[in-house]
Amino acid sequence: MTATLTIAGYGLREAVRRKVFVVVCVLSVAFVVLYWLVRGDAERGLLQPLVVRPVGRSTVLIARFLGAAAVCVPYVLALYFATMVLTHAEGSWWPDRIVTPGLELAGGVLIVAALSLLGSVFLSPVANGIAIFMLFGAGLVAGLLGNIGHVLNSHGLIHAAKIAAWAVPFEALYQDALRGITENTSGLTGFLLRLGPFGGAEQGGFGLRLWALAYLAVVGAVAVAGFQRRDL
Repeated sequence: MTATLTIAGYGLREAVRRKVFVVVCVLSVAFVVLYWLVRGDAERGLLQPLVVRPVGRSTVLIARFLGAAAVCVPYVLALYFATMVLTHAEGSWWPDRIVTPGLELAGGVLIVAALSLLGSVFLSPVANGIAIFMLFGAGLVAGLLGNIGHVLNSHGLIHAAKIAAWAVPFEALYQDALRGITENTSGLTGFLLRLGPFGGAEQGGFGLRLWALAYLAVVGAVAVAGFQRRDL
């Protein structure tokens, strides 16, 4: 237990030193504020003109998801490739795999967007924002527990962290993307890179990608079914 607390304390101090918490908190507050301002269409009576024929409820929901994807996916890919180029400029290092990790990161943000849309069907704007923030935090905690499990060589903790990451597969996709980025990097450099800021590199492979697609389909189906029964 002492070793666990020491390692956790070291990770916390490192995150504070690198201002990770500050950035995450600022972005999270901005997300919640924006979510509070632009969601809640049903409560304000703004959806009624859109859900009559010929535009149905499922069309509205799918269109909103595609709109979110059109914003989020280019942002993630642009940030991914920009940081990759900057890393090469500073350290003359390229990821071992480039395309697949980028697609997995984009897939992760699509899952977050889908969960957010699902929550908006059943929850109020504020409650949904809090729920999505907690789900995202749960994914980060799962990754951190996996890191601690590897350091302590605790197979039980590693297994539990993997189950939690697959339960919110945006985290598992991030871990598999990190594995692809550092696949052929060895030595101390590879070890440090594989730790990652919020979860270490983990093998996901083709099974994870299939699971992520199925997860996205199930979330979408539940959202559409719930929205069809929603009293507007």
